[in-house]
Amino acid sequence: MTGSDGPHREPGSDVRAAGSASERAREEEERAVEQALALVGGSGRSDRSGGSGGRPSRSRDSRGHRGPRDEDLNADRSSNTHADRSRDPQAHRSSDPDAHRSSDSAPYDGRDNDLHGGRAATAPAPGSEQPPLPDRTLPGDPAKTSPPPLSWERARAVAARAGRGGPPATIRLPLDRAPGHVLAEALGALTDLPSFDTSAMDGWAVAGPGPWAFEAGAGLLAGRGPAAALPDGNAVRIATGARVPPETTAVIRSEHAHVDEARGLLHARRSVVTGQDIRPRGQECRSGEQLVPAGTVVTPAVLGLAAAAGYDALPVVPRPRVDILVLGDELLNAGLPHDGLIRDALGPMLGPWLRALGAEVSGPRRLGDDAGALRDALTSSDADLIVTTGGTAAGPVDHVHPVLDALGAELLVDGVAVRPGHPMLLARLSADGPYLVGLPGNPLAAVSGLLTLAEPLLAGIAGRPAQDPYRALVHAEVHGHPHDTRLVPVVHRPGRAGGRDHVAPLRYNGPAMLRGIAAADGLAVVPPGGVRSGTEVEILDLPWAPATPWTEGCFT
Repeated sequence: MTGSDGPHREPGSDVRAAGSASERAREEEERAVEQALALVGGSGRSDRSGGSGGRPSRSRDSRGHRGPRDEDLNADRSSNTHADRSRDPQAHRSSDPDAHRSSDSAPYDGRDNDLHGGRAATAPAPGSEQPPLPDRTLPGDPAKTSPPPLSWERARAVAARAGRGGPPATIRLPLDRAPGHVLAEALGALTDLPSFDTSAMDGWAVAGPGPWAFEAGAGLLAGRGPAAALPDGNAVRIATGARVPPETTAVIRSEHAHVDEARGLLHARRSVVTGQDIRPRGQECRSGEQLVPAGTVVTPAVLGLAAAAGYDALPVVPRPRVDILVLGDELLNAGLPHDGLIRDALGPMLGPWLRALGAEVSGPRRLGDDAGALRDALTSSDADLIVTTGGTAAGPVDHVHPVLDALGAELLVDGVAVRPGHPMLLARLSADGPYLVGLPGNPLAAVSGLLTLAEPLLAGIAGRPAQDPYRALVHAEVHGHPHDTRLVPVVHRPGRAGGRDHVAPLRYNGPAMLRGIAAADGLAVVPPGGVRSGTEVEILDLPWAPATPWTEGCFT
């Protein structure tokens, strides 16, 4: 029965209908969030065999660096391989024009604010007309989504193993060109050090008990040939570094000796111990003894040791060569930001940072958002590593993935479960070609990519030992991402009143910010869920320490 008020309803039917609608809205919201989370896993790409895909083959024998053997990376590729993409490289990418550049556009606020590979992607509000985010399924099999990104630890291990994929080349460089390189072989002593008994002080060489007779004169000087044996009861003046005559009992420092010129006798002001102030032959090392192991960076001190041991040139690993490609039409090279354009922060930053990691770096090339220019730059590079900035997400002008697909590149890492910077990637352009590390466009996200992928890869190529991880107390609660690792800039602080040294997290740690990292001397590796104050966290050291003693109030 109906009336002017509409169809008849059972008592309580409005409440049930409202509850049903609310339940449906919640279910739709949950499905949307699940679909959005699936997007973090990366889009489908083929697991290619490393063919050149049109890239000219280049021999790398002169450098000696090869990619890792297939069996070395099978386990990693098995968790990160994808089916072939459709012919349209953008078919499985976002059509949202805002999903551009890096996914990390704001500081972490407790929400997954960088889903969908671009700016924040949120679930539709109940009752809204916003459709759910598309499910990024593998082509040919709509029931399967692409694999999730690698964990942060796994991604670093893949990058390190890729760098160590082949035996490093060895070149010999004269001492003045060797600093900063890594020793390709252990440095063995070519002679005893010292190579003869020498005086450690200016004074008197004496034989037997005193007092000692001496003759006037200059005595024994450094750089002279061997002297005659010193008779018992005699003394002779000796300079630091001079050869000690045979049969010498000890050297008496000048300030500890009393000279009786009238009687021609030398008296000791203190007791004399056999062998005092004499550096015996081989005290530091014997010929053939290992001085420093392979993989040691040639510092000024190592250089001095090598020279003392008789080396004129050193066997070292060539520095990895790196090309930097800066992508993005919105970037300015100079002046103030204006009219939607922003200054390029990564171009000036990456070169010095990569040099601090031991690489030889060419000047940055700015390509804009031009897929053809990017492909040409990749195919013409003769570097060991190409670093790109931006374009790794799924926006309309993010060309890195499509160009890599077109070249038949092998994706070793396609997305990392880390914030900021999760759209980073590591690829091998061909079996004998260079590696490519794709960094997100946001500055701190790019730093995350440098430390996660570029640093361990370059260390492997250059033959450097991996950085020894260490842990430190953190004095503050650090919020974590629900599922991913976070990298947070920190500064070391000395303990007070006998307390332990610790690290303090710095403010301004959003993905697009550099103010925090500029004051930092490391990054804390914060596990999912965060850490409480007083907890130990792993620390990644930066290749330098801040030169300015920043005040704590400015950044923490």
